This record gives sequence, structure tokens and C-alpha cells, in this order.
Amino acid sequence: MRRRPSAALALAIAGVVGSTATASARMSADTMSAPPDEMSGIDAEWWAAAAEPYAGTTITGVSESTPPSVYAAETLAAQFEELTGIAVELEATSWDEMRNKALNDMENNTGVYDFIYVEQDIAYADIAAERLTNLSEMYADNTDLQAPGFSWDEFNTFLDNFADADGNYFGVPMEAFIKIYLYRTDLFGDADLQAAFEEQYGYPLAPATTHDQYRDIAEFFTAHGTDNDLELWGTTVQATTSHAASFYEFFESVAPTFGLYDWGINAEENFAATVDNGGAMNGPEAVAALEYWVSLLDFAPPESTSSTWDEVASTFAAGRAAQGLVYGENATWIAADGSRSSVVGNVGVAVPPLADGVLEAAESGEGYVGYYDGGAFAIPAGADDKEATLLWLQFLGLPDVQPEWAAATGRVTENATYDAPAITAIDEEVGGYFTLMQEQAQLFRGAPPFAFHSQVVSTVSPFIWSAILGDSTPQEALDAAAEATEEELTNLGYRT
Repeated sequence: MRRRPSAALALAIAGVVGSTATASARMSADTMSAPPDEMSGIDAEWWAAAAEPYAGTTITGVSESTPPSVYAAETLAAQFEELTGIAVELEATSWDEMRNKALNDMENNTGVYDFIYVEQDIAYADIAAERLTNLSEMYADNTDLQAPGFSWDEFNTFLDNFADADGNYFGVPMEAFIKIYLYRTDLFGDADLQAAFEEQYGYPLAPATTHDQYRDIAEFFTAHGTDNDLELWGTTVQATTSHAASFYEFFESVAPTFGLYDWGINAEENFAATVDNGGAMNGPEAVAALEYWVSLLDFAPPESTSSTWDEVASTFAAGRAAQGLVYGENATWIAADGSRSSVVGNVGVAVPPLADGVLEAAESGEGYVGYYDGGAFAIPAGADDKEATLLWLQFLGLPDVQPEWAAATGRVTENATYDAPAITAIDEEVGGYFTLMQEQAQLFRGAPPFAFHSQVVSTVSPFIWSAILGDSTPQEALDAAAEATEEELTNLGYRT
């Protein structure tokens, strides 16, 4: 999960690159953007006829201010209105504000929003609480609104994160990406640095495939920055001590690379978290992962203990780190947008470093190597303009709409997108990100399907912060976290 804070930190990096803009998009007629050539296959006559009963309607949505959401608000909303006469007001804001607004609307059945952003991990709770419209049923019941070109079968497997046990879909994916290992190709490819690294460590400088290699590289480039009076460190670390972002980096991105899955909670053993009861949250893999991750703070920029995903992306884009784990939605602009990034043309991508056996476990489906993130637009059960909104969601799911959206923001929700000219043309420019995602995304996985997701995050996060601050050892922090998790799950009725 990527939960954005309400305000960016006032860091030195702020003067180098801008953070993702917050957008509220009701595009006026004089600023509407015409559909690109890739959208020429859309049947404009069908859309005009189907939307005719709703022409002049304004549908309202709220979303997290992710790059894909901002693109939908600023570009796709205008294209849809031009095509249908249905206006779209999409408010893109912080995760916390967005979630609070959406949840308040759904729980009070006020009908404020016609569509909302639902992240893959939160979807399980919303579906279980019957807060969302069953889109499979609605689509099947409205044959006159079934858009040519739209098909549930076009989506990749990320769609499954928004389905119930019966296979009914409750959201149309609008972003999906993996959290990847970014590295500076200019630094890794420098002949003098390569020679110095090999002399010091005894093996060639290359993107790390093991945790020991990653730590060596982090140490090397931090020393290089210090010795040469450079604003350069060896790695990013998403280690805020006041936000859930540190929980997510550890449990969803770092711990799996050591072989700890599903946060160490064993659903088959009465949702146990402690090793004594059959869980793994405080087991050897978890402890090794936390010891490693906290140790990287010695080689990370000073803003790291205040960094969420936004600051990590900005840190890397500002050239302040040689390598790091960065959400893929930021990979394309970091690699290619010179107005926001100082490392354009010097970004490589790779799978995160792994412990022995983790890759094999991921390939067999028994494990995973990192986080597969994203979200969908869903219709609240109490929404007022569901039919017009169903047209909007289908428009977003059209294969003709996908390529430019993906090229601009690094999100891929349909497999055919990889072969689109807009993607093949930019893939090399963004370090092969789309190739890596096409070939390796199946090795990554979203958050575990726990309806108690939020409660565990709020329970465990303070213990992770304690380890980051050095107030407890990784073993002490995870022992306490595992016990607190079992207590919370008992209170919630999951442990009996």
C-alpha cells in the first residue's frame, strides 16, 4: 500500500524535483484534450448513443493523488466528456483524506461520490461489508450499456484483487505496478568506480542479487559521497517513524525477500502471528529482514526516517541515492521526465535482492519477491448515477485507452498494453521497466487478503518505528508486534 501524507516534508530535495501534483479535474471545454491516435478504434457513435440519456450529467469521484489518478483526472476525464457529454469531477487528494471521505460516504449511504478509489488491500474489507456495487451483475443486467471493446478478460490477473469468492468483480483496475529495485546506471557503469569497488569487495560492481551485495553497494556509494563531498548515499529507505509507510516497506517489500510472507500471519493456524502459536512474524526470517533493513539507515540520506513513498521517489529523482526500492508508478517519470528528475537516462531496473530459495518459492507460487500494488475505481452501493458511472469505468478499461495512460504513469492493467507502440517506444528510455514488469510481475504479490488489514497495520507500526529509532532490537520489536497482533485478532474475533 502507498498511503500518502497530507503534506510533503520540507527537505533539501524539494528544490530539485516536485512531488506529484494534487488535482481536482473538471476539465472545461476549452481545455479538453482530443483522444490520441491510439484511441481511434473507439466507436464514437455507440458511445454517443449509449450516453445520450445521461448527457449533461456530472459524476463525481475521489481518489488518491497517484500519477495514474492525476492523469485520469486531467486527461481522460476530458476525453470521456467529449465522447459522451458526461462530465467527470475527480478529486485527487492524500490517501488518508480520500479514504476518510469515501468511507464516510459509504457508511452513511449519502451518495456524495459516484465512484471511489479502492486499493487492492482495502478492497477485501469493503466487499465483505457490502459497501460496493457488484459490477459483474450490473454489467450483465445492462446489455445496452456494454461498451464495444470492453471485456473483463482483457485485464491481467491484478483484477482478481477486486473479486469476491464467487468471482464477481467490484472494481475496474486503473493502476497496477510492482515495487522495483532502481539503480543509477551512470554510477554502476563508471569504470573508475567499478575498479574501486572490485578492489575493495572482491567481486564486480553490478545490481545486487543478494542482500549482502546490496549492503556492500550501499556502503561503497555512501563512502564515495562522503569522500568527494557529494550529496550521495548508497540507498533509499522508506523508514518514517510517524506513518504506516515504514510498515509497508518492511512487510510488503523487504520481508518477502527473506522468505516471510503474508506479514507472518498464518491464516491456517487460527491467524497466528507468534512462532509459538504457528505464525512467523517474530521468526528468524522476519528478524533477519528487520536487522538488515534497519542497518541500511547507516547508508541512507538523513531524510529517510521521515520518508514515505513520495519522499523516497523524490530522493532518488534528485540523485541523492545510488539504489533503492521504489514504487513502479514513479519509475517512468524518474527515468524520463527531465522537468522533475535529475537522473533522466541513468536509471536501471531489477528485481530486488533475494535470500536463497525465495525466487524458487515465487516461481512455484508458494511465495513472492515483493509488492504488486495498485487500485481500482469502484461504485459505492449508495451512488446516485450508477449507469453513467458504469460507462466511465468501461471507458477507462478500453484497450485503446490503456497505452498512453501506461506510458505516462507506469501502470499496466491489461496484458495487451505491453505490445502497444506507445509502450515499446518508451521502454528503453525508462530502463526496461515495462519489459521487467511483463516478464517478472507474476513473481510479485499484493497484500494478503485480510479484512483486518487496517487494524494490524495500526497495531504493528509503532513496534517497527521503535526498531528504526533504536529503542528496541529487531527481535524485541517483532516479539512485541506478534503478541500484540494476536491480541488484536482475538479482540476482533478472528482468533478463537
